[in-house]
Amino acid sequence: MLRFSILFMVLLMGLFTVEVTQPAQEHVIIPFTSGLAKISSWLVQVFDSDVTSQGKIIRSLSNGFAVEIQPGCNGVEAVIILFAAIFAFPSPFKSKIVGFVLGFFAIQALNLVRIISLFYLGQWSMVAFEWFHLYLWQALIILDALVVWLIWLRTLPREKKNDDQTPPPMASAA
Repeated sequence: MLRFSILFMVLLMGLFTVEVTQPAQEHVIIPFTSGLAKISSWLVQVFDSDVTSQGKIIRSLSNGFAVEIQPGCNGVEAVIILFAAIFAFPSPFKSKIVGFVLGFFAIQALNLVRIISLFYLGQWSMVAFEWFHLYLWQALIILDALVVWLIWLRTLPREKKNDDQTPPPMASAA
């Protein structure tokens, strides 16, 4: 448990440090966030053709309301937490890769629901938008990472118990 805790903290600090660097922001985070805006806009356009995206911004063409996906709202932090938890835990490497990839998509799927719901909530009520944005969705995205990790833990192969611990049966002398 101590090994897991130390490695988890080291991975978290390292990955969060890398995330805030200019090269990571410029080459990974901003393009990824723009991609989320594009995907969100595309999903909304299935039902509402008056939506467009430009960079990190999703805008309603009918009323001009827009949301900008800021750092912290792109799910990257939850993905970092999941990565650190999975890769700090002692398990087969293949299980780590599968768990992380599936977890990444689970977090981002929920994050797309978050972005789209906030886009519509903001058009309906800014009070509701602020409350859902600052309190509910932040917690749910992090909770999603925790739930994915817990599910992943349950899927890990179990260690076989060593039955050699039991004493051999007594032989009778006749």
